[in-house]
Amino acid sequence: MFIHNVFFWLKEKDNEEAKQALLAGIKSLEAIESIESAYIGPPAATRRPVIDATYDFAEILIFKDEAAHDVYQVHPLHKKFVEECAHLWEKVLIYDVEA
Repeated sequence: MFIHNVFFWLKEKDNEEAKQALLAGIKSLEAIESIESAYIGPPAATRRPVIDATYDFAEILIFKDEAAHDVYQVHPLHKKFVEECAHLWEKVLIYDVEA
């Protein structure tokens, strides 16, 4: 299993329109066939010193293997998402996990 964890920080945190546009863009990725499961949302309400809750949205994508992830990376929907939404975020961090 290959798990692709992506964390997004908005440029304009108080801009509701930008927030909804980014969320819609992230959700559009769920249509990519090589994704087995997708989990998308804001930080949980948990607060402890070891938790970073400064991001605005996270997407956790589950793939069968790295090859399926590689299909996702070059998929037209993924390319469209980056093209249309990159201006909305100031920072993106990715953590890939093999399980």
